[in-house]
Amino acid sequence: MGDTKLEYDSVLVVSFGGPEQRADVMPFLENVVRGKNVPPERLKEVAVHYNHFDGKSPINDQNRALIAALEEELASSGIDLPIYWGNRNWDPYITDALSQMKAEGKKRALAFVTSAYSSYSGCRQYLQNIEEARAKIGEDAPVVHKLRAFYNHPGFVEANIDRLLAALGTLPKERRECARVAFSAHSIPDAMAATCDYVDQLQETARLVAEGARHERWQLVYQSRSGPPHVPWVGPDILEHLDALSQINVKDVIVAPIGFISDHMEVVWDLDHEARDYATDLGITLTRAETVGTHPAFIAMIRELIEERMGRVTLRQALGKRGPSPDVCPPDCCQYQPRVSRPPDAG
Repeated sequence: MGDTKLEYDSVLVVSFGGPEQRADVMPFLENVVRGKNVPPERLKEVAVHYNHFDGKSPINDQNRALIAALEEELASSGIDLPIYWGNRNWDPYITDALSQMKAEGKKRALAFVTSAYSSYSGCRQYLQNIEEARAKIGEDAPVVHKLRAFYNHPGFVEANIDRLLAALGTLPKERRECARVAFSAHSIPDAMAATCDYVDQLQETARLVAEGARHERWQLVYQSRSGPPHVPWVGPDILEHLDALSQINVKDVIVAPIGFISDHMEVVWDLDHEARDYATDLGITLTRAETVGTHPAFIAMIRELIEERMGRVTLRQALGKRGPSPDVCPPDCCQYQPRVSRPPDAG
């Protein structure tokens, strides 16, 4: 899928997508679940989350901000690569981005996917989406090589440490040390987890961030489960974790959503509304750390990953013991046949 000696002429930011207004919500959700047996009632339930924000997901504006920051970062480093943007489920679609790239003479792009970890839905499915879009375009469709997973890159870890420390800093000093940190990520089916390193990678990121923040009281938890009750998903769920903490009289919880790079719907609804309200009922003060967003260390990390693939740097940075992820996914990793019957709120 790539060779560090190859030349590149563009960058493609690839993301999930989200609605921009109320009229977009149901068509967007129908895109998300197309080909899956999802009851209309479930779509209406999820639509309520978006309509709480007048139908507008935060994810698109956050991607625009990320692209603007990355354009400035690349320009300041003398990297002359235009940035394009394509989504899986809403405008601008990946096919539209590649069509524009072809029309503007682009031949070979590096893709930054807005997911730090390896899983079917966070990596392989995006690779499939890109190849499906290239097939639709046909002859002379740009070749696209995905940048490697970055869960243990120093820039990603540093940005998450800063966000966690800022959240801890909002607590009075006498409560800060006793506060529990819940590192949160999107749950996935056990069957999907068995095909990838998603859980191990998240555990490593959580450990690195906790060590960097010098905070020992932490737990990795999951959120936003969207499957039928009889299908096992990775846990513990954040609400179950809050229940357990209430039983030992914990009063302060910091939720650090390391599984997400921006404050999109699953953060602002599932954490800022559902989890916070649940914590309040338990007598727990829940404080949510920001995602990495456009943190300078994170934006610099994306530039460094681009420089890696351009052959401008030889050091492949990674913290911990797992080392840097490969540029090209092994053929057998993240192989999973999804059988989703309820849609995630992922935009």
